[in-house]
Amino acid sequence: MKVENFKDAKKFTDIPNIGPALSERFKMLGFTKPENLKGKDPLVLYKKLCKLTGSKEDPCVLDTFMAAIDFMNGKDARPWWKYTKERKKKYAI
Repeated sequence: MKVENFKDAKKFTDIPNIGPALSERFKMLGFTKPENLKGKDPLVLYKKLCKLTGSKEDPCVLDTFMAAIDFMNGKDARPWWKYTKERKKKYAI
């Protein structure tokens, strides 16, 4: 079950939009707990992930990073696909 408040997120899968696969991606990036995401730049994380995996990750991963980081920064939870338009405008990806 997903949490409604970022303060209650104890594991990555507690964060709205984050399932087991993206939880593993956060761990691959060196994060150990959800609060580590506060204040991070989603584009930097996305580019680092692409470098680590040796392939271009789906841009939806960036949308989901944006959603998770916003949530952990105290914003209301929004579905990851609500970030697609913003991502395209802001990052041209």
